[in-house]
Amino acid sequence: MLGNQEQIETLEATTFPDKAEERQLVEYLNLKLAANSLPTFGSLEDSPLLQVGEALLSSVREKNRVLASHLCAADQYINDFLCDYLSDVDSNDRWLPSPAFNLERHGLARVLSIPPDRDSFSSDIVKSYRVHQGVLHNPDKDRRTTAGVFHVCEGGLPIPADKKSVPKNTFANILKHALNPPRELMRLPFTSTQEEQAETFVSLMLRPVVCPEVPGFTSEKRCEVRFFVPGNLVSNLDFVESIFGNAGDPFLSRNDARLDVEHWSGHTGCVILAPHLIRLTKKELGLPHINDATELQKRDGMCWENEGELYNDGTAFKIVCRDHRGVAVTVIADNYFGYCKKEVKSNISYAANLMGLCEEEHGGGALAFPRFDLGESFEPSNYRENEPHSFGELVELLGDQIDVKPEGYAVDAK
Repeated sequence: MLGNQEQIETLEATTFPDKAEERQLVEYLNLKLAANSLPTFGSLEDSPLLQVGEALLSSVREKNRVLASHLCAADQYINDFLCDYLSDVDSNDRWLPSPAFNLERHGLARVLSIPPDRDSFSSDIVKSYRVHQGVLHNPDKDRRTTAGVFHVCEGGLPIPADKKSVPKNTFANILKHALNPPRELMRLPFTSTQEEQAETFVSLMLRPVVCPEVPGFTSEKRCEVRFFVPGNLVSNLDFVESIFGNAGDPFLSRNDARLDVEHWSGHTGCVILAPHLIRLTKKELGLPHINDATELQKRDGMCWENEGELYNDGTAFKIVCRDHRGVAVTVIADNYFGYCKKEVKSNISYAANLMGLCEEEHGGGALAFPRFDLGESFEPSNYRENEPHSFGELVELLGDQIDVKPEGYAVDAK
């Protein structure tokens, strides 16, 4: 507890948001929205920068239009992985939303989560309030069970028995639907109080620590995690960047993990939020009828008997696609904040397990391989020091404990 007024004033100055800074961020976001050909907040007369910079913004918009299909290094890496992983079930060559409204500095997600002319934002899945300390977010569900939630796409690393095994084609269909959310889910809270509203995916780059630096032994290692959310769920990004930080603009080469081999763990995660998926049926996602299903599919509910059966019974779930290459792509059919945080933790665990020489508190399910140290010398129990010994003597001493080969060597009989 703080002991004097001077300490309290210092805390307020560093913790509570600066209104002037918030106004600057609103102006900055308007410039970014205009550069991405999206509706801005307020009128043009209220934004001197937009008026003065119109010629420059027109040039930026044209360049963005030409580069609309261009992916940053991390996204290209993820997209190439998905194209290869799903090539036997789908020929799609683009699996990530582009363009997406990129949040390259901490605090933008918070400002975007509430319209500047209101102190609250409300939708059917989240309510956000402006408070003295910043913003309070209340997602529709503030706690979740883990039963039946964790699904894993087939074809990669072994799937634990307590997770649901999902066919590749079904994961591909889930991913396609995740990238095509309803319009109301794409609307940014930032422009929600005006008739013309911005509709976009929002992206964020994280670089959480996998292995801290050990001086004289190893450098700090970080993995990378890309988040993509429909605009309405930008509050989720405010939550995760407040925990794990913001890694900056992924389109800048200085933020490309592949160019920092000393500090990159070699692992990339991708998280896509898509709460609308709970309304999809098993049949439209490509799952088989129960008569054509395997025993495993029947056990995990990956089949249908009636055409109207919803996937996972219409409840929240998250599904991951990953293998030994170190890329993990997760689709979360919910906006529960805890799943977002835990998915970053899962990516840290995944990287720690594959990289080795480090461990993480949630690192369960590691692939373990037996290793034995047989030593550099072997001495029989009645070994006599300083006396000459022969292979024949060793064979006589060990007897039926070894299997002698005609080529002149022996193998342990066990």
